[in-house]
Amino acid sequence: MTRLPDPTVRPADAMSRPVGQTGLRDQFGRVARDLRVSVTDRCNLRCTYCMPAEGLPWMPKAEMLTDEEMLRLIGLFVRDGVTQVRLTGGEPLLRRSLVEIVAGIAALEPRPRIAMTTNGVGLERVAQGLASAGLDRVNVSLDTIDSETFTRLTRRDRIADVEHGLKAAADAGLTPVKVNAVAMRGVNDDTVADVLQWCLDRGYELRFIEQMPLDAQHAWDRRDMVTADEIRARLSDRFTLTALPAEERGSAPAERFLVDGGPETVGIIASVTAPFCAACDRTRLTADGQVRNCLFSRTETDLRTPMREGATDDELLDLMRGEMWRKRRGHGIGAPDFVQPDRPMSAIGG
Repeated sequence: MTRLPDPTVRPADAMSRPVGQTGLRDQFGRVARDLRVSVTDRCNLRCTYCMPAEGLPWMPKAEMLTDEEMLRLIGLFVRDGVTQVRLTGGEPLLRRSLVEIVAGIAALEPRPRIAMTTNGVGLERVAQGLASAGLDRVNVSLDTIDSETFTRLTRRDRIADVEHGLKAAADAGLTPVKVNAVAMRGVNDDTVADVLQWCLDRGYELRFIEQMPLDAQHAWDRRDMVTADEIRARLSDRFTLTALPAEERGSAPAERFLVDGGPETVGIIASVTAPFCAACDRTRLTADGQVRNCLFSRTETDLRTPMREGATDDELLDLMRGEMWRKRRGHGIGAPDFVQPDRPMSAIGG
């Protein structure tokens, strides 16, 4: 079994932020408003671009945040300016207490917007419960609508479950229901227009995402990546795409296009070829209590240990603010010295 690297904890004295500064600010004027929370590193699929067929060694339960610890930290992020919380994994639906966590976040003052990214397997069963608890909307990862390709990609025959989950989310009012898709060369890149038509027919909003170097195998190769320009060109063979004004994008990662005049849209997230780092307003909390200022950071700040040793809210806030202050100008994927994070996406959170 592939070994899961331990978190690389940032030294306590590394680049301290200015004394007295509050809020989740960095040195380049960005302020974190969007918190990504990984509620588990476990997953019930084995996507080829994410993890090996045999899976990964999961975090021991004792190392994972309890519900109470997670809600305490989320509450501190909200207190310091976070306005949206997105629950991720691994696969977040595998956390048995997910509905209770959503309800706890919804009870915070001020109440943040609550979203979730999921693979959709199991969503049909809990969609209404999550909506009733306070979940506002959902993104479902679905790279292909062909059952055979889905099974090869995920190593599981579960596409019907994902389809049922998407419909249940729409029926529960978790709208707009968004679909996230990664186009892979020689795998599904020739069917991106089919996926868009499928989503249009069902009222789902599609987002294509460039494949990023976050696989546990470290096999990602930029030369094999399907770029945003290629995706747009393939879609344009069938649809007329009209770019929406840039000012409407804000800090959102996707460039959005009207499809055949609208009102339906499709988004393309060029995380590698046209990164949106300058407008990034995200920070991340892992299931084992590490705060990360960037998806591609190679270091992180431990909140779990000081919290369990009795740290006060203000002391934990100082650690959060310090981590955000040290955020780099960009992730640097295109730079010669870029090194992929040791921890894979399933351990970091999407």
